[in-house]
Amino acid sequence: MSSHTPKTHIATHDAKDITVRGKSLCEDLIGKVSFTEMTYFQVTGRMPTPGQTAVLDACLVTLTEHGLTPSVLVSRLVASSAPEALQSAVGAGLLAVGSVFVGTVEGAAALVSRIAASPDLEAEAAKVAGEHRVSKTPLPGFGHPEHKPDDPRPPRIFDVMTKEAIPMKHVDALKALSRAVDAVYGKHITINATGAVAAALLDIGLPAEIMRGFAVLARCAGLVGHILEEMRDPTMRTIWETAEKAVPYEP
Repeated sequence: MSSHTPKTHIATHDAKDITVRGKSLCEDLIGKVSFTEMTYFQVTGRMPTPGQTAVLDACLVTLTEHGLTPSVLVSRLVASSAPEALQSAVGAGLLAVGSVFVGTVEGAAALVSRIAASPDLEAEAAKVAGEHRVSKTPLPGFGHPEHKPDDPRPPRIFDVMTKEAIPMKHVDALKALSRAVDAVYGKHITINATGAVAAALLDIGLPAEIMRGFAVLARCAGLVGHILEEMRDPTMRTIWETAEKAVPYEP
């Protein structure tokens, strides 16, 4: 039998209050910290500095919205099909946050962490780029079908980091990878939003293994907005009919 005794360091409660990470929810947190600060505190157990809060906030804003993406389309279809269950529509959309859309922040964080840990950023970056080129696997954090030659979002995130004087060890690793990618692939491939977010969140002390959670958190807010719009101005019939016309039956 295991001698491990499970425990939680996050929260407890009694008849008069809720305690979160050693702080009173009612006396220390409600009305005194922002949701962004609370998110950082909940995950890490540390209250963020103003600079860390600004960077996390910028990253969450960045990933909140990008139009009629697959997760949005799914949420809108479910919202119109089951209007009595808003949470089902949000949940359906969040299930589409994966290794192709939005969830690539997780893979990007793993690569950037690997490069940042190397004593030779350029050599490790070239190795990573070469591995992906040979295996023909997608490089998380790079490329975008519409934003060419460059995604406009990463520079804004980096600007916030510079303004807040955040050390950019992981951003430097990401930029080294960008240089290597261009050299290995023989063309310019933009750093995209998830790549920038991954590096920025690592640089403010958030763990790589939980990165996708922040993408989910941001996209959740975006989906709620789309669901409200779907309730007021439905698109489901148009999406449905457009799909039927675009994908013909072939016996």
